[in-house]
Amino acid sequence: MIKAAIFDLDGTLLNRDESVKLFIDKQYDRLHKFVGHIPRERFAARFIDLDNRGYVWKDKVYQQLVDEFEINGITWEELLQDYIGEFKNNCVPFANLIEMLETLKRKNLKLGMITNGRGQFQMDNIVALGIENYFDAILVSEREGIQKPDPQIFERALERLNVSPNVSIFVGDHPVNDVEAAKSVGMIGVWKKDFQWSAVDADFIIDDLAELPLIIEKVSVVEEQLF
Repeated sequence: MIKAAIFDLDGTLLNRDESVKLFIDKQYDRLHKFVGHIPRERFAARFIDLDNRGYVWKDKVYQQLVDEFEINGITWEELLQDYIGEFKNNCVPFANLIEMLETLKRKNLKLGMITNGRGQFQMDNIVALGIENYFDAILVSEREGIQKPDPQIFERALERLNVSPNVSIFVGDHPVNDVEAAKSVGMIGVWKKDFQWSAVDADFIIDDLAELPLIIEKVSVVEEQLF
């Protein structure tokens, strides 16, 4: 019987692609006097390209933007601070996020989260989504000193939830950092589909978070039949 569900954040619970689009559009308006000489679409497209879906920290992104677009009157450090302070106001959840968490809590599952990223920044985004109180353990890589796909961070989450890997599932959008890494420690790996990949070796695949409670129920029924 499944006793715990652990989640990735970006691309799994937080629709980061849509959040970034919303943020950069508002940043363009907010700082128009500094970046208005750049066409809006070009500024947004270049930010998204340099950001590489969150795998490049924004100090490098903004340094490159300031250099390429000859931005004057504001430093890359100030642009970065604007990002750090404002991104949380643009967090877009995936559909059925709260409903899914509510359902799992009603089933008395322990819930955890493992996310790579900066500690306070990620916590601000979690709070902005209104989901922090659903989780029994939240591990952010900067604070833990290790990051996915290191198996230690998965083992640490399981330890904090006091559950075994064989009764736990991990849900994430990255085939290696999430699914493969979780499976390597004995967890059930659930891949939340992402357009970047097509063939992923996961135990289960979902398009929508609403599918997850049904998968957990299915696994539990199969285990009861086996044992």
